[in-house]
Amino acid sequence: MSAAEGPLVVGVDTSTQSTKALVVDAATGQVVASGQAPHTVTTGAGRESDPRQWWGALGEALRQCGDAAREAAAVSIGGQQHGLVTLDARGEPVRPALLWNDVRSAPQARRLIDELGGPKGWAERTGSVPGASFTVTKWAWLAEHEPEAIRATKAVRLPHDYLTERLTGQGTTDRGDASGTGWWAAGTEAYDEETLAHVGLDSALLPRVVRPGEVAGTVRDPHDLPFSKGTLVAPGTGDNAAAALGLGLRPGVPALSLGTSGTVYAVSTRRAADPTGTVAGFADAQGDWLPLACTLNCTLAVDRLASLLGLDREAVEPTSGVTLLPYLDGERTPNLPNASGLLHGLRHDTTAGQLLQAAYDGAVHALLGALDLVLDEEADRSAPLLLIGGGARGGAWQQTVRRLSGRPVRIPEARELVALGAAAQAAGLLTGEDASAVARRWNTAAGPVLDPVERDEATLARISRVLSDAAPLLERGDDGR
Repeated sequence: MSAAEGPLVVGVDTSTQSTKALVVDAATGQVVASGQAPHTVTTGAGRESDPRQWWGALGEALRQCGDAAREAAAVSIGGQQHGLVTLDARGEPVRPALLWNDVRSAPQARRLIDELGGPKGWAERTGSVPGASFTVTKWAWLAEHEPEAIRATKAVRLPHDYLTERLTGQGTTDRGDASGTGWWAAGTEAYDEETLAHVGLDSALLPRVVRPGEVAGTVRDPHDLPFSKGTLVAPGTGDNAAAALGLGLRPGVPALSLGTSGTVYAVSTRRAADPTGTVAGFADAQGDWLPLACTLNCTLAVDRLASLLGLDREAVEPTSGVTLLPYLDGERTPNLPNASGLLHGLRHDTTAGQLLQAAYDGAVHALLGALDLVLDEEADRSAPLLLIGGGARGGAWQQTVRRLSGRPVRIPEARELVALGAAAQAAGLLTGEDASAVARRWNTAAGPVLDPVERDEATLARISRVLSDAAPLLERGDDGR
């Protein structure tokens, strides 16, 4: 390991499945140490995690970083969006956190949309039409099903807020993560009192929204973490906003992230307000906006299909008329929270490899369908797609995105972009720079560009037809709702 040229910073990605920590040279962007520790998530009807395990995983990931973490001058937390963390008067979790991919609040989402102005009213007020992923719907679900938990709650936080508060002792969040709650108004950039009153949530229970570039606090007590007391703590942000920072995204450049969830987004100077609910009009972590479309089923769903078929995830074969919609956990885009996976066109000569390719096609189709809605009219639609996330290194994912998009694809060499974006935010506290400018100085988006291939219009049209024809079945779900 070469000697660092500048001060060291720590960037953290607390995701659905694990916490990752990077120690980064603020001058060069060189990763000098890293660590990772897993989380557990419940299975079945809900998706929940005990927030205390995130803190334990953070400690373990930092311990793996060794002495480098002890030298850090600043730290920032990037985290999974939307999760509902309820804390009691002692700051302890009232119950496990309801995660973004817990879709039990779909009925509450539909009811809240109807009761507070319909899709158009929600889009204009908050930038997004809430689905079952949004925090406000989870609070409404909890109030209906576990009122005793609501009564015991003295603070409401998002996952990244929870870790930041344990570091600083202060309840803070940022505009990027707050914009995914459903109770933050995009127009005023403040908590929306009408929404809060409607769901019975006192704004005094919510964290203060820290401005971009502002210090959220300092490490109050390192506990068993390798930080010095007084280490600067940046605002942090949600995972997609952090990845946008990590790429140093300029307005109009699209990123397609292949992870547990799939997302497509681009920084924009204009606030989005899509009444169809396909595009969420999130804020970014810098002062601009981050219109985004998200699917629930991406790499994990395709890997599950590969496992069921007994295949390596790369063992795909060209499809011949078979369609597979891998909506194993319900779906957010399209908005089908009760859906399950659907297979159409199976024949005697269909191979396992063709079924696996159909799963890739179904996952990518959902993301590309939202791409034009995410990009504004000023975007260059011939520019390479930035392909990021765990799936971006997979040949089958790369080729499927190229074939169904018809666009060139850039694969940034930098990894762990959420943690890198958090590190860039921490570095900005020390240098006074915009965090995106820090990432561009680090050249994080550099990587090979794969040439475009002819767009597979026939496959796209076939998947769209099957999706349209099967919509009543998918909307009803397995339980007949």
